[in-house]
Amino acid sequence: MKSIKQIQVTFDCREPGRVARFWCEVLGYVLTPVPDGFATWEDYQLALPPEQRDAWAACVDPTGAGPRLYFQRVPEGKVVKNRLHLDVRAGAGLVGAERLAVLEAEGARLIALGATPVLLQHADEENESCYTLQDVEGNEFCLD
Repeated sequence: MKSIKQIQVTFDCREPGRVARFWCEVLGYVLTPVPDGFATWEDYQLALPPEQRDAWAACVDPTGAGPRLYFQRVPEGKVVKNRLHLDVRAGAGLVGAERLAVLEAEGARLIALGATPVLLQHADEENESCYTLQDVEGNEFCLD
């Protein structure tokens, strides 16, 4: 049996375009190309019936290394903690004060983009520092 090598991570959200643009900034991703026949995403959205506008958005890693992120509009809001979350590897390989400084700096950048801080966990005898935040619609993610 052939193994699958690619995945897409899907987010349920109220405003797919807004959430997609946030994650593009976080990860250095880009929005997927505009559909053929349209100069911009705005032109594409305006060609759709009003109820279908901003129903979805997607972004990709321009290097091709990371998974595609897909954002789909759903009517209900988020009510409980995520069962799945992204770990944004901002401090990978760093330890102690150097790691904490990188996490705090990246956290400040993301908060300026609309993220909400949840919990900054300082290193202890077993674990390195980790920073939990929420994206622009309240989905938890970690800077680690």
